[in-house]
Amino acid sequence: MNWTSTAALLLALAVILGAFGAHGLRARLDADSMRIYETAVMYHFLHALGILILSVLPRTGTASASGMGPVCAILLAGIVLFSGSLYLLAVSGVRILGAITPLGGLLFIAGWLLAAWRLR
Repeated sequence: MNWTSTAALLLALAVILGAFGAHGLRARLDADSMRIYETAVMYHFLHALGILILSVLPRTGTASASGMGPVCAILLAGIVLFSGSLYLLAVSGVRILGAITPLGGLLFIAGWLLAAWRLR
């Protein structure tokens, strides 16, 4: 998988979803739901940027592609579960979706710990 292209697409999606939240949802969501949505965008953006950075490391000789590929995959899964569940929670109000969010958070932690291990 080309993680650099994937990261660029994830970053574009974060900008799109952030703009949609700011311009399309602000009048429709209450303050709590808007904070939840903004948290989803922030974590989406930060971890997509992380994937971008990690995907470039093999090109600099800092890490191997085989070492960073699984890290990027774990971070992508974290974005889907963490930010995805928060996006859905914010717009739907279905509180049970919040139970998925910590799984995404655990994937973020696991991804960064694996990155630390592989970059040592």
